[in-house]
Amino acid sequence: MAYRTLADATVAVHLAFLAYVVTGGFLAWWRSWLIWPHLAAAAWGFATVVLRLKCPLTYVEDWARRRAGGQGLSRGFIDTYLSGVVYPERYTVHLQVLAAALVLTSWLGYLRHHGRVS
Repeated sequence: MAYRTLADATVAVHLAFLAYVVTGGFLAWWRSWLIWPHLAAAAWGFATVVLRLKCPLTYVEDWARRRAGGQGLSRGFIDTYLSGVVYPERYTVHLQVLAAALVLTSWLGYLRHHGRVS
């Protein structure tokens, strides 16, 4: 039971992290210090897409599901829970571009909001 709970909690943390990668820059408009963790999160998100890295959270979830006696993950988090489930797989690149555009917009807004760009 504890491993299943860990796996489910990992899914929640993973979803929260993805949401932060896409929207965290907007939070920095309100609290400027939040730009630094957002830069790190966005860099990691970019690296996982470009370099096809497997996120440590995916390893944790896979390990916990297997320890709970279930089937582990055969694909990454996004491929398992989002692509083909929440949206058709053919829109993956479009959504990656949209996410990047939101991140860049948040950064430009941050710079403008904090007087670094006119």
